[in-house]
Amino acid sequence: MKAEKGEQLTIALTKGRILSQTLPLLAKAGVSPMESVEKSRKLIFPTTMEGVSLVILRGADVPTYVRHGAADVGVVGKDLLMESGDEGLYEVLDLEIARCRLMTAGTGQARSGHAAKIRVATKFVNVARAHYSSRGIQPNIIKLYGAMELAPIMDLADEIVDIVDTGNTLEANGMQPLEHIADISSRLIVNKASMRTRNQIIAGLVKRLAASVASRRDS
Repeated sequence: MKAEKGEQLTIALTKGRILSQTLPLLAKAGVSPMESVEKSRKLIFPTTMEGVSLVILRGADVPTYVRHGAADVGVVGKDLLMESGDEGLYEVLDLEIARCRLMTAGTGQARSGHAAKIRVATKFVNVARAHYSSRGIQPNIIKLYGAMELAPIMDLADEIVDIVDTGNTLEANGMQPLEHIADISSRLIVNKASMRTRNQIIAGLVKRLAASVASRRDS
């Protein structure tokens, strides 16, 4: 897989745990940064594949960069795709990394009455509203960006919607997972226009990454 002369392909990657698990998959697909991503303060990196570069972003920004064509391809958690929607992009591959669950959680106390209304703290505003509304509950959404477990403790919210991995943080704060919303893993997304104009190089990348995922799964 090689970009045509003068053609550039930009891949947007999510910082943190997803990045550390994505880089080995990309390496197996023939795409590696020319210098250490972890040790550099740079945000854009040329790679071992001519014409292909990596840009390192916050997870919430990856769909935006891909949707608007600033990046052609991206790697992002399914939770953020659920929250932001798929307008302007294709979800083409489950990379099967950074697995976790998106759940509601609370102190375990029963909801009063019919719980027609409930205070819910989360950064997943759209997902939370849809989830509770589908159960006939009108959620009062309180948007937070971190430390969700504090909200019920401080009586800011009755429940939270958040990512759950081991559940240890919830337990340590006197909370427990309640309702399962979705299983989460990292996905490969592609800008719709780029899929048309750079189809050959993107199709090759997707094929090689799919092989990397299969190899990782079988190892």
